[in-house]
Amino acid sequence: MFPHKWCSVKVRAIAFGDNVSYHPPAMANVCLITGKQSRVGGGYSNRTRATKFNPTGKRRRKVNMQKKTLFIPELGKKITVTVSTKGLKTMKKRGAYKTLKEAGLVR
Repeated sequence: MFPHKWCSVKVRAIAFGDNVSYHPPAMANVCLITGKQSRVGGGYSNRTRATKFNPTGKRRRKVNMQKKTLFIPELGKKITVTVSTKGLKTMKKRGAYKTLKEAGLVR
């Protein structure tokens, strides 16, 4: 199930002493757990809906990415991950270690 097909981010682990950090590339705003990424959507006002003309154009809808430092008891280390809020909710529900292992972020 994890990681999703459309998630094209190569994850690199960088070890600094006891801390292990996982960060996607700066330009790719992709969640490492859910595979969510930014999408383009229309920006419509109520006036635009009322008339057939007057388009407002497109805008990019970004993912709500959060940088979190988690202590993983199974590893005995702190891990810093950049994931979406839905990814954090998934980690809380299933367990951080199990979710990160399924995503291929920890061994």
